[in-house]
Amino acid sequence: MNPNERKVYLTFDDGPIPGITPWVLDLLDKYKIKATFFLVGDNVRKHKEEFDMIVRRGHRVGNHTYNHVRGFSDKAPQYIENVKKADELIHSDLFRPPHGYMGWRQYHTLCKQYRIIMWDLVTRDYSRRLNGKQVFEKLKKYVRNGSIITFHDSLKSEKNLKYALPRSIEWMIEQGYSFGTL
Repeated sequence: MNPNERKVYLTFDDGPIPGITPWVLDLLDKYKIKATFFLVGDNVRKHKEEFDMIVRRGHRVGNHTYNHVRGFSDKAPQYIENVKKADELIHSDLFRPPHGYMGWRQYHTLCKQYRIIMWDLVTRDYSRRLNGKQVFEKLKKYVRNGSIITFHDSLKSEKNLKYALPRSIEWMIEQGYSFGTL
């Protein structure tokens, strides 16, 4: 990465969700931004049209398990099977573990097939303890060159997302950031 270039990477977890994912896609189109969507396989199964919209509009997709399973709750074989089930629908070389953690055996197995993508700035847009303004302020405080920023295209995040995402994009553009995909 060029240290003189100010670039960030927008990512979205947990979709696709009708109404929310299309809203995100329209906003990204408005600013000519491409992003990376880490998708839950069961949501892809239920919302194929929204999945197709993501791909058709030129965004990257990644695997976020089939059922948004927790890495420390499932034994490695069950966790790996859940990831494989999602891969049958998503077909990506990118993987992000839900909640940002998984066991060593899970990691060791998955890193042979996937690029494991974490983040350095999770907006917590899903938190009931934060409002949209607080999510936006958090982004402004912690974003830096090379940041992988995580928002969520989910029902739980909708209110905070719709406040914080457009303001965040506009603010980052004003600060001279460009946007990349992973």
